[in-house]
Amino acid sequence: MSPTPGRLVDSFGRVHNNLRISVTDRCNIRCVYCMPETVKFMPRDQLLSFEEIARFVGIVAPLGVDKIRLTGGEPLLRKDLDVLIRMLVAIEGVADVGLTTNGMLLAPVAAKLRDAGLERINVSLDTLDPARFERLSRRKGLEDAIEGVLAAKRAGFDPVKLNAVIIRGFNEEDVAPLARFAREHALEMRFIEYMPLDAGHLWEREKVVFAQEILDVLASEVGPLAPSADRDPRAPALDYDYLDGGGRVGLIASVSRPFCLSCNRLRLTSDGKLRNCLFALDETDVKGLLRSGGPAEEVERAVAASVAAKWEGHEINTARFIQPDRPMYSIGG
Repeated sequence: MSPTPGRLVDSFGRVHNNLRISVTDRCNIRCVYCMPETVKFMPRDQLLSFEEIARFVGIVAPLGVDKIRLTGGEPLLRKDLDVLIRMLVAIEGVADVGLTTNGMLLAPVAAKLRDAGLERINVSLDTLDPARFERLSRRKGLEDAIEGVLAAKRAGFDPVKLNAVIIRGFNEEDVAPLARFAREHALEMRFIEYMPLDAGHLWEREKVVFAQEILDVLASEVGPLAPSADRDPRAPALDYDYLDGGGRVGLIASVSRPFCLSCNRLRLTSDGKLRNCLFALDETDVKGLLRSGGPAEEVERAVAASVAAKWEGHEINTARFIQPDRPMYSIGG
């Protein structure tokens, strides 16, 4: 029996329409909350081809998946990404294709990605200080990342969102400077609580800077905020608007205020594994189904079964929490 068209619903009534697709596990930086210093990447023949990705999206779009986000690793390391974007936006039912990038390779290709049909772009930028950038990412490249952000604005992306993971002892002093930078350049700033997805399993709760702490800093050092009236209740970010009209800030409070009960996301890893949660301990192999040339109905059933098996939430705040073996770079940001 195939799933009902337009409905991928789990046992808690959550409807899934948002698919995050990792196109590569490779990255040009080594962020401490994401990757080890030394890493062995997957052989390229293990990655899904553009045609396989497009076929999968073509199968799940009639089931209600209409929002796609391309991630990595660093997705711009995947050659000719604009070709994949054109393939995805041409699929009936796909209403929105976005991209998350570290921005370092973005400036030369921002206009090409926009022309291909990319709708939204998020740039991960955890600090504006070169020394802290190098400490966090274990690489140089802050100037390239900032130029990528500004190139995205010039290319017509609106809004351009900045994502910053705030870690106590690393970059908590960057909250206000990042917020001011975002206001100056008409960007939407999003602060993310540090999550247990690092490759070394070194996460400590004491290093989490909670959303309320960030809000307090913003209110005292940048400007007063109020909850956004038009916030999407299924979106992971808690959105706030500056009272002076100077923009919007989002807080992704995965630790202090989990949003699991409104989650509408599925994840497809670069090697073709479907995950129904960022912290999932089990995966569904769809690459095998795609490469075997099996019928679309078989893929549909696998996706529906993965959604049906989705748990209530990740339980970070309980003794039952188990960190997944895959780190963030391997899952897809």
